[in-house]
Amino acid sequence: MTMVNTNPIHILLVEDNPGDVRLTQEAFKEGNYQITLHVVQDGVEAMQYLHRDGKYQHAERPNLVLLDLHLPRKDGLETLAEIKKDPHLRAIPVIMLTTSKNEEHAYKAYDLQANCYVTKPLEMGQFIDIVKDVMDFWITHTNLQL
Repeated sequence: MTMVNTNPIHILLVEDNPGDVRLTQEAFKEGNYQITLHVVQDGVEAMQYLHRDGKYQHAERPNLVLLDLHLPRKDGLETLAEIKKDPHLRAIPVIMLTTSKNEEHAYKAYDLQANCYVTKPLEMGQFIDIVKDVMDFWITHTNLQL
């Protein structure tokens, strides 16, 4: 049975590459999803957002986090570990979306309770397709509004 979410889904994208941010936004537009996308550039800023610190005091709790692996200040694995250790945040699904094909990174991400580890293709069209596939699954077939 397909779940249909009628309220906008809040997604936190943690990505320092402006090109990947634009491609992700394009994938969301093409997929015609009812989402609100919030973008931060590193793990430190992601944790500020999630804890509603400082300029993020009125931030919406995300229904889903898309987390890059290679980030400045605090990398994706450190950020993932911090999210999953926090009893108030650990239920938020975290999808690692990275260029890394390193199996050790994938094993570590799953060990830290990532919900999914997706390798970004280098070709633009394939990148958009993979983001749409991931979103189709998480938005259409799961209930992110719990």
